[in-house]
Amino acid sequence: MSTRDALRDLQERLAQRLHATHDPARQAGWLAVIAGPPDDDALPCGGRLLLPLAQAGEIFPFVPPHPVPHTRPWFLGVAHLRGGLWGAVDLAGFLADGVSPRREGPPGALAQARLVTLHASLGAGAALRVDRLVGLRGADAWCDVSHACADAPGAPAFLGPRYTDADGRAWQSLDLQALAREPRFLQPAWTPAPPSSPIHDAPRTSPCPSPPSSRS
Repeated sequence: MSTRDALRDLQERLAQRLHATHDPARQAGWLAVIAGPPDDDALPCGGRLLLPLAQAGEIFPFVPPHPVPHTRPWFLGVAHLRGGLWGAVDLAGFLADGVSPRREGPPGALAQARLVTLHASLGAGAALRVDRLVGLRGADAWCDVSHACADAPGAPAFLGPRYTDADGRAWQSLDLQALAREPRFLQPAWTPAPPSSPIHDAPRTSPCPSPPSSRS
């Protein structure tokens, strides 16, 4: 079985598990992922993120996209996924405010990376690069929830509540609909500033008057 077929089979089994239960408290509402190097301090909750299943699309193995010049470091390029073109965004790099994280993992770590598309209804045409899938999470997976980060002054609209699991680890939820409307997310183009014009020294005038010329 090819990697793509195996991934599609996994998606189908996850969907079956989602619809198999009739207990709303146990229904999965998030896809838990790791973005960036493990426990990166520059990322919310060290890169432990929750993507709402209702706002996510499909999951694809990560294949390096075709690069696009003059774009932000977090914009990886254009990915060809299932017959369509998607703008590929390094989610960790975007959340780290444009600083692409260094990924120094063991050989084969790239094989765990995935592209998660935003749902077509959001109209963004974007796919998020994550470093690892963790699995589905439901409301019963959390021991605590905090809105402090999302409600902080100046916090991006796409930051949702933070959830704490039974092991005491915090997870940052993202609102993908708000992310699809974020101005910075919608403007991956980057134009370098034009070089400044050289400053020429102005003619210097001596503060002392010139001595009178001598006449013969």
